[in-house]
Amino acid sequence: MARVAIVTGGTRGIGRAICEALQADGMTVVANYAGNDDKARAFTEETGIVAYRWNVGDHAETLAGCAKVAEEVGPIDVLVNNAGITRDGTLMKMSYEDWTDVLRVNLGGCFNMAKACFDHMRDQKWGRIINIGSINGQAGQYGQVNYAAAKSGIHGFTKALAQEGARFGVTVNAIAPGYIDTDMVAAVPENVLEKIVARIPVGRLGQANEIARGVSFLASEDGGFVTGSTLSINGGQHMY
Repeated sequence: MARVAIVTGGTRGIGRAICEALQADGMTVVANYAGNDDKARAFTEETGIVAYRWNVGDHAETLAGCAKVAEEVGPIDVLVNNAGITRDGTLMKMSYEDWTDVLRVNLGGCFNMAKACFDHMRDQKWGRIINIGSINGQAGQYGQVNYAAAKSGIHGFTKALAQEGARFGVTVNAIAPGYIDTDMVAAVPENVLEKIVARIPVGRLGQANEIARGVSFLASEDGGFVTGSTLSINGGQHMY
């Protein structure tokens, strides 16, 4: 029987590439999305992957949404926490709502989804949780105290939960992408983008499928001895 995988923020960009990679691996894949119904419908028509709408930053919505997936598709064996938002600005200009919204979705969403899925994984003695962090959670980024804090928190969350899951066969890992050629990065002004690429030793932006291949390995049987780790896929832009 195929493993059931869910990818939050799964209908576009990196999330879509992850969905398609796990589908190619033979998993039954479900995408979660927050609001764009037209994009979600197009995604399902093009991929055959069903999409469920809820806000991962809402605890009750997330528990109900995952329960619906378990009932209609099957209990979730593989969780990829990819959903995230930005509300950029310097601390002086950032509102309290900008701070709390990003923490609630980007970091709180990881807690909410894991809370909904972990019991099943523990009971069956097998599970995979992959959290999508960021180079900006490792190195920081001007104008992103909220985003950097949330993504940095994901890396600590990963290490702590990995210790809880290990004896139950549940691995918990993170991937920290660098700058990836997605719609979000494409919106960056060209002169700014040139400066970003100039700081990447391999001399280019990453591709979404390069992140997806990392997820594919960590979600596989072959990834069973890897837990509590962060895989940095950033073209050498940040090394430590």
